[in-house]
Amino acid sequence: MTDEPRTREAATRDSYDAIARTYTDWVADELTAKPHDRAVLGAFSELVLGTGSAEVLDIGCGPGRITTFLGALGLEPRGLDLSPAMIELAKGLYPTHQFDVGSMTALPYADESFSGLVAWYSIIHVPGDALALAFAEAARVLRPGGWFQLAFQLGDRVDHFSDLAGFDVDLDFHRRSIDDVLTALEPHGFTPAARLEREPDRAGRFPEATRRGYVLVRRDGR
Repeated sequence: MTDEPRTREAATRDSYDAIARTYTDWVADELTAKPHDRAVLGAFSELVLGTGSAEVLDIGCGPGRITTFLGALGLEPRGLDLSPAMIELAKGLYPTHQFDVGSMTALPYADESFSGLVAWYSIIHVPGDALALAFAEAARVLRPGGWFQLAFQLGDRVDHFSDLAGFDVDLDFHRRSIDDVLTALEPHGFTPAARLEREPDRAGRFPEATRRGYVLVRRDGR
């Protein structure tokens, strides 16, 4: 990884450390207001369980809300996040699950450790020149025949934020198309299984400014 992605990664980590408590309080009940999100995660969970194994990794788990949702669906989830403050909160909120501090471009797990991976709005902070490394790491830790579910914001630009909820941050949000994400996944042995786009929920309790994209791929080899 070049110096620029490393600098971006540090800025992302520090920003989420700063907003961890406020962010955690804000998103705690978000899934209850997002039926499409619950449906996507439910289908992913059924497919993973169909492999005969239940170990999944929530990459960029934040305070663990998706991790614990996956656990309630019968999976054995583990969460990983760049932000130590987020992981500390996740451990306190969901002590029955395992959480680790780490980067999606250098996952601290052995090859073929999981039958499922989730990247739920976490690749939005990965620069284009680091995306291939993140997907190579995902392929490395996923078993052949395993499933990888991604959610991200749709678009073709990078938006920079220096303030969120009154906190000083330094965050880039990379908006990508579904085709661009699938093109980036393909060289790493992932085959597309499902894709979904939806309009932003502007009127709900958790308003969104961008359209949402969901991609489900399977690792080749079984």
